[in-house]
Order: sequence, then structure tokens, then C-alpha cells
Amino acid sequence: MTPKILTTMKTYDRETLRADVLAGITVAMVALPLSLAIAVASGAGPEKGLVTAIVGGFLISLLGGSRVQIGGPTGAFIVVVYGVIAEHGYDGLVLATLMGGLILLVAGALKAGRLIRLVPEPVINGFTIGIAVIIATSQLKDLLGLDAAVPAEFFAKLGALWDARGAVSGAALGAGIAAMVLIVALRRAFPKLPGLIVAVALVSAVVAVADLPVDTIRSRFGDLPRSLPLPAMPEVTLARLAELLPSALIIAFLAGVESLLSAMVADRMSGGHHRPNAELLAQGAANVGSALFGGLPATGAIARTATNVRAGGRTPVAGLVHAVTILVVMLVAAPLAGYMAMPALAGLLILTAWNMSEPHRWAAYLKDRRSDQVLLVLTFVLTVVADLTVAIGTGVALGLALRLARRQVPDADWEPRDR
Repeated sequence: MTPKILTTMKTYDRETLRADVLAGITVAMVALPLSLAIAVASGAGPEKGLVTAIVGGFLISLLGGSRVQIGGPTGAFIVVVYGVIAEHGYDGLVLATLMGGLILLVAGALKAGRLIRLVPEPVINGFTIGIAVIIATSQLKDLLGLDAAVPAEFFAKLGALWDARGAVSGAALGAGIAAMVLIVALRRAFPKLPGLIVAVALVSAVVAVADLPVDTIRSRFGDLPRSLPLPAMPEVTLARLAELLPSALIIAFLAGVESLLSAMVADRMSGGHHRPNAELLAQGAANVGSALFGGLPATGAIARTATNVRAGGRTPVAGLVHAVTILVVMLVAAPLAGYMAMPALAGLLILTAWNMSEPHRWAAYLKDRRSDQVLLVLTFVLTVVADLTVAIGTGVALGLALRLARRQVPDADWEPRDR
């Protein structure tokens, strides 16, 4: 239950501080465009992503159970946040996030951190791939520079995009593809360089200098604020709490699962051992804090955490530096961030979705037992064509039933690994 920062401070020295500061600044340059893009894709204002990275990211590092975990808004929440905003408004999202944070605080206090092992891996893989597909398709409108109205429902969205194919903007598509190519090239040539911000900045600079007809954050949303908002409580009523409870449970579930998975990945990369219950408490505090400042749901981010480890981050101080750096950028350079081109951010999110789906693991899925394959595909399909609540609920219930059946009938015909 003890935050890792208290443990690491016992042996902290100047060399460790230098490594953490450099890693924190590097991660901030990766997190900045991602936070903006995730907020926009979620149906919120871009500044909400910055608020979440600052407040949520700071609290996750300050209170968390991992040495190197980096927190903030993540792609996994785009589908949930978009749906909550569409149905209940942004105030509804803030209250659902606050409730989700309180649920996580209770879960951490009850030492439920290790219950993540009860969630079947095919369910996690299935909804992750499904979310990646939804994110990628949601970005096609900005990548192609379309003005047409695009519905949220998957097949209707594809139909609307196809009907609007004659209005594709060459300038927007060129900017988006250029950003994607630059991101991939910089990642391979200079893996320690924050290629995301460099690629998006270069493409956006070309768009601005050449005065291309391409949407930017500023043209669509206006100037970004140059300070954090004051904390405020959302309107709370019993009817509102009951109405938003399902969304709050999904937010808590996703935040808990993704943060603990990210912490486990960080352990493998750094050789550390995270404290799952402290991590859940940190996620709860981060979501409560983010909600009070009007931000989005926050959780540990696998890609940013991995970047932190590769950049030399050693303790939670790197995560604190990452949050403070984004705050400084918001205070000093918010007008510059407004020039980021929307197609470039769309390309960034499409690549993020591709990486989320973990294509390097697809071949291994084909070697899994048949029941695991069915569970993965079912969760994936329900995530895409129904909604995340149905997908997760069905997948977890079916997965636990299959696990119980395997224990009772270990030599059943549907268990090819035992033959």
C-alpha cells in the first residue's frame, strides 16, 4: 500500500535526479501530442487532455506502486469517453470519472489489486483490438479532411465515409500520411528521440508556412487556455449517480486493468516489482483529481511508461517531471500547440491504434486453444458492433465459466493443449 516514491527516496542521489529529469522531459514530449489527440478523439476539447496529463499524471506518479509508471489519458478510454459525453454531456463524464476514481480507491483499500488475474487474457486482447479498430476508423474523417457528418455507430460510420469519398482533401491526406511516415522513420532511426512531437511539429509547421487548407487545433477549437482551471465539484444527485454508475464501473475497470498491465510491462522492462494495491489507490486518486479539474479519465499508459524506461527513468520523480513539463508548456507555449494540424494528430492516433492491437502477437493467437480464440473474437466483435460494457461483461462471464469448466473437466475435447 506504500507509494513507491517513499521507498525510492531513501537512496535518491544527484545522478538519479539527472536521469529522472531527462526521462521526464522526454516522456512529456511524447505525451503532449498524444494527450491533445486523445482528448479531441474523445469528443472533448484538446485542453482536457493536457489537464488530465498534468493532474492525473502527477498523482499517479506521486502515489503509485510502480517506480516508472507514467499516467494520463489513454487511447483505451476514447470509446468510453465519447459515448458518455454523447449520452450524458461533459458534466456527466466528469461525474462518472469522479465515481470511477472513488470505486478504485475502495478497490485499493480492499486490496483487490491482484484480482486482475481473474480477467481472462483473451478478453483483454479482444477488447483492446476492438478499441484499436474503433479509434482508427474514428480518425479517418480528419485524416481525409472530410466535412461530412459521421455517425458513431461502426457500420454507419463506414458507410458515411464511403459516401463522402469524393470530398477527400489532398492536403489533409498528405499531411496525415507525412506525419505517419515521419513518426515511423524517426522511431526506427532515433528510438530515444521524442519522434511524435517532432513529426507532428514539422508537418504542422509546413501546413502553417504554406497556408494549406488543413484544419488545426486552433481553427477548430480556438486558442488553448494557458492555465489550469480551478477545481470544482460536478452536480451530484441520486438520479445522476444511478444513471452514471455503469459508465463509472467501466471507467474503474479499464483504469485498473490498463494501469496494472502497464505496471507489469514496466516490471519486465526495468526488473522492478510494483505494488498493485498502491497502484489502484493512485489510479483512484488520479481520477478523482482529474475530475475535479474537469479532466478525462486517467490511467497508466503502457507506451509512455515504456518510453520512460527506455529514456532512463528510475523513480516516480520522472513521472512528476513529465507532468510539470506539460504544465510549463501549457503556461508558456499553448498558442504554438494550437497550430498542430488535425490530420497529423489523426495519423498519430492511427499508429497508436495499430500499436495497441499488438500485431506481433496475432500469430500466437492462432496457436491458442479454440475456446480462447472464440472468446477473443467474441469480445472483439461485441466491442466494435455493440459497446464496451456488453463486450467486457459477456467476455468476463464466459471466460470465468470456461476456466471453471477446465478445472472440473481437464481432459475435455475442447482443451487441445492437454492432449
